Amino acid sequence: MKVLVLNGSPKKVSDTFRLTEAFLKGLNRDQKHEIKVINVIEKRIAPCRGCFGCWQSMDGHCVIGDDQNGILDDYRSAEVIIWSFPLYCYGMPSHLKAVLDRTIPLLKMKMVEREDGAVQHETLIDFSKKHTLVISGCGFPDWDGNFDALRIMCRNCFGDPDMVFVPEAPLMNVPQAAVVAEPLLAKFEKAGEEYETAFSLSKETIAALEAPMIPKEEYLRNVNGE
Repeated sequence: MKVLVLNGSPKKVSDTFRLTEAFLKGLNRDQKHEIKVINVIEKRIAPCRGCFGCWQSMDGHCVIGDDQNGILDDYRSAEVIIWSFPLYCYGMPSHLKAVLDRTIPLLKMKMVEREDGAVQHETLIDFSKKHTLVISGCGFPDWDGNFDALRIMCRNCFGDPDMVFVPEAPLMNVPQAAVVAEPLLAKFEKAGEEYETAFSLSKETIAALEAPMIPKEEYLRNVNGE
């Protein structure tokens, strides 16, 4: 099985990607899957021009000659796609959003109406055979209201994927917080094992992964240096 991981963190030491690495450890515990991690910040990805040149060629590639076409090739061949990134202004970091914007070559201009009445583009490839997971961490002490816009975007773009939104993510790289960070990493590793067998996560598992590590009041005191 081919697994593509789009790491949207701009930092070499990433809070969110520590969680994703633990998840991948569980997912690939038997070392039988091919995992490719793309650090998007290291790639040359221009913004989408909105020229629709890709809909003229219909070859699954963008007319802009940068690193995006290689990512599109990996996207087409992957069976599991993991979007891993920190929350930026209630959405994706801009460099990763550019990757998402430029997946339009994998769609067709033709629009179709679904059974629920929503209208969408036909796809150039069979997305029903791909499994998408979103892992995002934020620096707030809870996630109520903070991930709402992102949740809607991911549902519309990826067809209702599994999504894990983690509050208090900066604790992952604070040495003094290891006592609460390490148990969460263990939960993510276990979640990876669960996903490997079913390509989905139970509601109970997601709830456990999203639970704050420490009380809000304590987190705020630490962040504010009180």
